[in-house]
Amino acid sequence: MLRGNQSHITEFLLLGLTTDPKQQIWLFAIFLAMYLINVVGNTVIIAAIRGDVRLHTPMYFFLSNLSFVDICFTNVIVPRMLANMMSKSKRVPFAQCLMQMYFFVACAITDSFLLAAMAIDRYVAICNPLHYTTTMSPRRCLLLVVASWVVSHLHSLTHTVLMARLSFCGSNIIHHFFCDVQPLLTLSCSDTSVNELLAFTEGSFVIMSPFIFIIVSYVYIARAVLRVPSGGGRYKVFSTCGSHLTVVALYYGTAISVYIRPSSTYSVTKDRVVTVIYTVVIPMLNPFIYSLRNKDMKRALRKLTKRTE
Repeated sequence: MLRGNQSHITEFLLLGLTTDPKQQIWLFAIFLAMYLINVVGNTVIIAAIRGDVRLHTPMYFFLSNLSFVDICFTNVIVPRMLANMMSKSKRVPFAQCLMQMYFFVACAITDSFLLAAMAIDRYVAICNPLHYTTTMSPRRCLLLVVASWVVSHLHSLTHTVLMARLSFCGSNIIHHFFCDVQPLLTLSCSDTSVNELLAFTEGSFVIMSPFIFIIVSYVYIARAVLRVPSGGGRYKVFSTCGSHLTVVALYYGTAISVYIRPSSTYSVTKDRVVTVIYTVVIPMLNPFIYSLRNKDMKRALRKLTKRTE
């Protein structure tokens, strides 16, 4: 515990998704399967992009980084959740809880910024193709990724430091499957107004600013697509954005419903279900979404399969 935290609580109890032993058995099997699919699928995506020179482009550079973050994202949440399901003791030390919260927030925000970078890439490719090579140079793409990581970790560090200063002297039971910001705030017996203000203002900014970039980018993309004379040409241009739009809709639809709202509307049951979607389900689906309708990815995957045979 950080400097004792001036608190009477040194550990929390993570109740998980259910306390029913029978339900925990099949939930363990389901989440283990999803975890393995996520790790294997995203690793294959990274290997396919690295192994095909034709995919060494900005769009696939961002996609490989997104896959890496999704692996990290799930590794922060699922192994602990699976261990809790199989363990009679649901205890997690305060310091470990803070650490899990830190990396969860950092990975979630990095995901958000990378999705925005991918939208900017599609905007430049479709609306300003003559300057695409210079605008989306390798150096600028690398800077976008580094900036995403730096801003995300600074944001997460701020949340973690403020959380570490709180006192926890009442119940230590977290009705969740991991140490998220809001469930921890509800257990604190200190004044959490600063934490809640930060979560609603600065938190809204780091989530909504990338979302606004994505919306603006796609408004311009839609205008450019509608100028294409043939219907087949419009479909071909816009189909390159379909996978990205699907992931954006899933990710922001769930994240905004949980975090961009007053804390008074917090619901344990509802938020737990929605959080499962964007922490486990969406990272597992991303490899399928980006590969099933993408001819370049299918070709790279076939090439990778032949190489491993």
